[in-house]
Amino acid sequence: MGKKICKNKNAVFLIITCILLSCFIAVGFVVRLKVAEGSKPRKFGATYMTMNNPYFVAMNNTIEKAVQSNGDILISRDPAQNQDKQNGQIQEMIGEGVSAIFLNPVDWKGAKPALIACRNANIPVFNIDTYVYDSSYVASSVVSDNYQAGVQCAEDMMRRMSRANIVILNCQKMQSICDRVKGFKDTISSDSRYKVVKEISGGGELEISMAAMNEIIHSGIQFNVVMGGNDPTALGSLAALQKNHCDSVAIYGVDGSPDGKNMIREGLMTGTSAQSPMKIGDTVVRIAYDYLGGKRTPRTIIIPVTLVTKANIEEFDINGWQ
Repeated sequence: MGKKICKNKNAVFLIITCILLSCFIAVGFVVRLKVAEGSKPRKFGATYMTMNNPYFVAMNNTIEKAVQSNGDILISRDPAQNQDKQNGQIQEMIGEGVSAIFLNPVDWKGAKPALIACRNANIPVFNIDTYVYDSSYVASSVVSDNYQAGVQCAEDMMRRMSRANIVILNCQKMQSICDRVKGFKDTISSDSRYKVVKEISGGGELEISMAAMNEIIHSGIQFNVVMGGNDPTALGSLAALQKNHCDSVAIYGVDGSPDGKNMIREGLMTGTSAQSPMKIGDTVVRIAYDYLGGKRTPRTIIIPVTLVTKANIEEFDINGWQ
């Protein structure tokens, strides 16, 4: 009887040992698999029209953080407002084996050769901040409500002023800025008291806008409102106006940048329609991973904007973004 009990105990011990051994082998396989997967992180590419704008720096930092949180790598490039250079950067990213590309085009039409190259390489493109001309080449677009940003600036101006002579600093190759200008002009179009006396390219950058505004000032054109296509444009205009001792000019921008908000608090800028580069960045990364995972993703996501003026400036983080 004692021998039977001993044999039964040995059999039970052997079964338990086999089960535990199988578990350890299975766990070890999963661990080895995860280590193997971790040793080959996916690469993502990102290229922006310029990194000489804190808005794109904030957006890139958000995208990079989100990609890295998934154990993957972001390769970022700055074409410095040169579309040919940006197209070359995208070709390089294709050669580096990226899984997807986040694209903010320098020129919404000029980006097409790079988009064709991505399609031929089966690499999805996710359009950020400003559209490309042919959206059929991109998997999804995540942009601000740029038209509404222009509407907000125009409506605020009309509440403040009974009439205005307006200078607009546009940038035809940036569809985001064109949409803002269209929203602004559409809003004032039915009221003859508000007149655009000059529209000129500001290049979307502070230095270019400063030079353009300096030229306008010395031309003798009379104006009392500036609509800038983004905050660097507005800030460049402000610098030129201050240099030439031009006071009592209402200045509007779009971005909601820390510099723009600080100028509003100081009473030097009138308003800025605030975008959210962090929300755009987080959203486009989520969409990209969903797409790569086989999920259906929306063709376009539009992120709301909010007008910032001195009346509500305390509601916002002065030194940060939305």
